[in-house]
Amino acid sequence: MVAAVFHEVNNAGSSDATDSGAARIDKQRSTALKDMSTTENTAPVAAFRPTRDLSFLWMGIMPPILGFAFLVLLWMAISISSKGSIPSPSATFSQAVTIFSDPFYSKGPNDQGIGWNILSSLKRVALGFGLAAIVGIPVGFMIGRFKFLSSMFNPLISLLRPVSPLAWLPIGLLVFKGANPAAIWTIFICSIWPMIINTAVGVQRVPQDYMNVARVLNLSEWKIFTKILFPAVLPYMLTGVRLAVGTAWLVIVAAEMLTGGVGIGFWVWDEWNNLNVKNIIIAIFVIGVVGLMLEFALIKIATAFTFEEVRT
Repeated sequence: MVAAVFHEVNNAGSSDATDSGAARIDKQRSTALKDMSTTENTAPVAAFRPTRDLSFLWMGIMPPILGFAFLVLLWMAISISSKGSIPSPSATFSQAVTIFSDPFYSKGPNDQGIGWNILSSLKRVALGFGLAAIVGIPVGFMIGRFKFLSSMFNPLISLLRPVSPLAWLPIGLLVFKGANPAAIWTIFICSIWPMIINTAVGVQRVPQDYMNVARVLNLSEWKIFTKILFPAVLPYMLTGVRLAVGTAWLVIVAAEMLTGGVGIGFWVWDEWNNLNVKNIIIAIFVIGVVGLMLEFALIKIATAFTFEEVRT
C-alpha cells in the first residue's frame, strides 16, 4: 500500500517536471517565433527604404564635365596670353554655328561645306579600310594556322609595320598616278597590319585541345575554320578592326593635306592658307568627334561578340 502511494507520488513528480519542462520549451518557442515575426516584418521596411545614392553622379557625370571645363579654361587662358592670335571659345563657337548652319553647300570643287569634306574622307577611309580587311583578315588566319607561313611572313611584317604610313604616299602617287587612289593606298597599307597581327594571334591562342578533337574527328579545313577558328578568333579580329579604323582615320587627315582635293584634311590645310584659325579648331573637334563615334561603334560590335559578354 505504501509502495503504491510512493509510486504514484513519484509518477506525479515526474509528470509535473515533464509538464514544467514542456511549458518552458513552449514558452521559448513562442518567444523565438515572435522574434522571427518581428524580424520578418521589419526587414522589408529596411530593404525598401529609399536611399539617395549620388555616387553615380559624382563618378559618372562630374569627371567629364570637369574635364571639359578644364579644357575651356585652359583654352581661354591661351587665347588671352596669345593676344588674340588664338580665338576664344566663344568666338569659335559662334563660327561653328555659322559653319554647321549650312554644312553641305557647294560653290565649286575647292569651296564646299564641311559636311561634304567629312563624307569624302569617310569614303576614302571605307575603301582603304575595306580592302585592308579583305586582304588582311584571311592572311592573318593563314599565318596563325600554318607555322611555315608564320615563320615566312613574321620578319616581313616586323620590317614593314613600323614604317610611317605617309612614307607610303609617294609610292602610291608613283604607282596610281592620282591623289585619290594614293590616299586610299595609304589607308590600306596602314590598316592592314593591325588586322593581320590580331587575327594571327587569335588563331594561335585557340586551345590545342580543340584542334586535337578536330583531328580525331577528321574535320575538313573548312569545318575547322567555320566551327572552331572563326568563333574563337572573332573577338581578336574585331579588336584589330577597331585599331585599324582608328589608324585609318588618323592617317587620312595627313594624307589629304598632302594630296589635296575634297576632304577634311584638305579643308584644314586650306583654312590654314586662309589664316582662318577658327575653322582649324572647329575641324580638330570634328575630327575628334567622328573618330570617337567610329571607335565607339566598333567597341559595341566587339562587345556584342565577346564570349564573356554572352555568358553574362
